[in-house]
Amino acid sequence: MVSLLALFIGGVAGLRAMMAPALITWAAALGWLDLSGSWLSFLGSNWAVLILTILAVLELVTDQLPNTPSRKVPQQFITRLITGGVAGAAIGIPYELWLAGLVSGVLGAIAGTYGGAWARAKLADHFGNDQPAAFIEDGVAFAVAFIIILSIPAAATI
Repeated sequence: MVSLLALFIGGVAGLRAMMAPALITWAAALGWLDLSGSWLSFLGSNWAVLILTILAVLELVTDQLPNTPSRKVPQQFITRLITGGVAGAAIGIPYELWLAGLVSGVLGAIAGTYGGAWARAKLADHFGNDQPAAFIEDGVAFAVAFIIILSIPAAATI
């Protein structure tokens, strides 16, 4: 279950690079995800919540701009791999599965990057415009990340 949640949070990072770590910081700060004593404990700090939330909101805005580079260019793709891996590792930490979480997060980020680009292109073709497709992708990324975060405590019983 932990690896599956990490895979999905990586997929969210493939859609929106900063959404996954931003929601992880909220989960850690609210006590839903115990990162205390780990190498990612800083994610539960108020500073991490503030900074990553701002970055996630800025990403939602800049994604709408016509000159925003493709998510598949190296710097965008690598960012998604890193944020997906870190978010996945964070999900695995309470269960001593951070490495499995990291790998699952990276794999999810790869799938989310390419699958998200494909789905958004199909939606943009359908609407005849990229903007509605981008808004739908934003909503899907947030909803999936939120469901994953809410599912983390349930993972402790599995």
